[in-house]
Amino acid sequence: MLKSDHEDKQRRSADRFPMDREVRYRVLERKSSEPFHLGKTINMSSNGVLFTTDQFLNPGRYLEVSINWPAQLDSKVALKLVARGRVVRTDHTGAAVQIHQYEFRTQAPQAAPAAG
Repeated sequence: MLKSDHEDKQRRSADRFPMDREVRYRVLERKSSEPFHLGKTINMSSNGVLFTTDQFLNPGRYLEVSINWPAQLDSKVALKLVARGRVVRTDHTGAAVQIHQYEFRTQAPQAAPAAG
């Protein structure tokens, strides 16, 4: 039996906001660290993120996602959101991850191109 959109929205505990940012993600394994893959965020909430993927991610897999944040610290320091969580839904175009922990990290400034 399929849930209605209304029932599905009631299940969510936080509003989702459209966001189009590059996301780097990797599956976290006990024995090894997989390489990062690239995708694009579709939407986010305080509890999760939906993003495009180039591979099928099995529900239950534990991921780390890194997103360049649109706001800056003190209007000058670039930030990125680094979050870990479990894949709760997936299809051929993307995956939804429920965030279990997150932190904002500062990013080194981008070097200006060398003058030639």
